[in-house]
Amino acid sequence: MPKDVILTPEGLQKLKDEIEVLSTDKRREVAGRIKEAREFGDISENSEYDDAKNEQMMLEARIASLEEKLRSATVIDSSELDSDVVRVGVTVHVKNEDDGKTDQFMIVGSTEADPSASPKRLSNESPVGKAVLGHKRNETVEVHLPSGKVRKFKITKIAVP
Repeated sequence: MPKDVILTPEGLQKLKDEIEVLSTDKRREVAGRIKEAREFGDISENSEYDDAKNEQMMLEARIASLEEKLRSATVIDSSELDSDVVRVGVTVHVKNEDDGKTDQFMIVGSTEADPSASPKRLSNESPVGKAVLGHKRNETVEVHLPSGKVRKFKITKIAVP
């Protein structure tokens, strides 16, 4: 059974753009490599041909995977979001109760997660994402990290982009 894919409108566009590039430019590039490798002669012992066919197989699998995500995607309607409770699509500002450091991150579906982005884009399936979902401003949540440590975060602000 396919997993639910939750996307922001921006994430939906990125997914469509990637499918477009892979389906057109990349397919043509791989087809050119296959054609070129065939010209080397006997394909039964042609490593360039084998490599190009493997790349084609991986490309088609990637396109199929992205198209499946697109079919099962639920797009977040930002007009339905509010700053009362943490949901997928909002930006959360937190204060670490242990060291007083503040941080902010957007809660997104796992397809769009990117902790290196600014602001961080954390998955609703990550330990922090799971912990803050459904909570309100000024509530303190406990985050159970994979290392076994427990962190406490106070939600200081919930913003709708």
